[in-house]
Amino acid sequence: MLPAIAAKEGGRQRRAGSHHRCLDVRSEVPPALALCGDGLPGGEAEALLLPEPGLRGARGCRAELGNILLLLVLYVLQGIPLGLAGSVPLILQSKSASYTDQAFFSFVFWPFSLKLLWAPLVDAVYLRGFGRRKSWLVPTQYVLGLFMIYMSTQVDMLLGDGEGRGPDVVALTVTFFLFEFLAATQDIAVDGWALTMLSRENVGYASTCNSVGQTAGYFLGNVLFLALESASFCNKYLRFQPQPQGIVTLSDFLFFWGAVFLITTTLVALLKKENKELTPTKEETKGITDTYRLLFSIIKMPAVLTFCLLILTAKVGFSAADAVTGLKLVEEGVPKEHLALLAVPMVPLQIILPLIISKYTAGPQPLNTFYKAMPFRLLLGLEFAFLVWWTPKVKQEGGFPVYYYIVVLLSYALHQITLYSMYVAIMAFNAKVSDPLIGGTYMTLLNTVSNLGGNWPSTVALWLVDPLTVKGCAGAQEQTCGTPVAAELCTKAGGSCVTTLDGYYVESVICVILGFGWWFLLGPKFKKLQDEGQSSWKCKRTN
Repeated sequence: MLPAIAAKEGGRQRRAGSHHRCLDVRSEVPPALALCGDGLPGGEAEALLLPEPGLRGARGCRAELGNILLLLVLYVLQGIPLGLAGSVPLILQSKSASYTDQAFFSFVFWPFSLKLLWAPLVDAVYLRGFGRRKSWLVPTQYVLGLFMIYMSTQVDMLLGDGEGRGPDVVALTVTFFLFEFLAATQDIAVDGWALTMLSRENVGYASTCNSVGQTAGYFLGNVLFLALESASFCNKYLRFQPQPQGIVTLSDFLFFWGAVFLITTTLVALLKKENKELTPTKEETKGITDTYRLLFSIIKMPAVLTFCLLILTAKVGFSAADAVTGLKLVEEGVPKEHLALLAVPMVPLQIILPLIISKYTAGPQPLNTFYKAMPFRLLLGLEFAFLVWWTPKVKQEGGFPVYYYIVVLLSYALHQITLYSMYVAIMAFNAKVSDPLIGGTYMTLLNTVSNLGGNWPSTVALWLVDPLTVKGCAGAQEQTCGTPVAAELCTKAGGSCVTTLDGYYVESVICVILGFGWWFLLGPKFKKLQDEGQSSWKCKRTN
């Protein structure tokens, strides 16, 4: 998977939370699913989305246009940090950062998958006079805005000056991790507010605002930024006189959006009042302690525990292809802004695919689709490795030919078909087995585990590239390049370190073997989970 197009499986995610507790965690939901109305609480989605008899939804939509636009703006702001975080690995790669550094930075993408840990706190603690959601939204966005403005003064130094001082990956990781943690907290507040800001007959527009707004924000923070930051792209398409830098820098971009965050937050704090909370439902739990106790009781059930263990290991076979391929293409000379722009023609496919695949996952056995798509996605991992090997062989003096980008685009399109087939199947299965009395909490837990099943293999895959790579010292006898110190001695002796075996190719083969091993040995057991009776998935609650 190309990180410029989809930084992580779980980067852009949808809400699956309880109606009031806001137990929402983002799963790797494609935008098109949100447009179909998915992501609302388990047992109440239909009641929320369908207007009551006699209500005129069209007039209500026009009357609430201001609220819909406000939600759209808030979700756009939410997508900016996600897009920026997705662009940093490509910038690091262009500065020759090691894959160990990339692995460390990949922890930045974890907060959105771990929101379940602090979402109950965000939902339960608030200032009644100021508003349940504004109590968290306003201070969080103020901190985000100030943090972005401060980062604009430091980020150039953290990325390195290119004159002997490389990127400070530890500081970058800590900084962007806090950045994403704040963005995830803002997301919890916005998702909860969306269900009370809109009237009952129009609450379905919250999913559309989430999908469109977050996708637009990600596009601005990733694709647009990488294009405008690239000197070659700007000189070729946007300027008459070449310049050594792009139109914007990361520092400029952070300062601009920090100011936008501050202005928007001030307007929301002063001008927008919260509606009264909706009537509590039987899905609402009694408090923070009860919420955590409920989650623990769910995960202890044998069927749920088996599902968690299997889904946590199911994506190991895709980790090299998904996490490393895009970075390898940048390493081989493909401009990072060109990879980012490949996201544009993918949008129609990403909208259509879930609609088609859902026809095959709507029945009683959705995991059959997951099982059938898995070997094709594994084989695409080998095709991606071949693509990386082929890249330097077709490179020309002025860049890469058009047919090369067509091959990359087709490869990614095939990858998307298999990825969406597996994703939609998992979401359908989660919806099928979730206990309707606690649907939001149940779905959130399953989605959280699914997200982590994609995060940890990606981090490990990035970390293993360097240890698996074999380098030799060319031009200096009796010297090696096994460690940074040995590489330095090789250079001082007049030699140069040459890669004799790229760890990416080793890792790609190992991942595919492990993936097929999972498919043969554990895949049938995974499919059998859909044959379990409903009683195996029902949670026994104690008051």
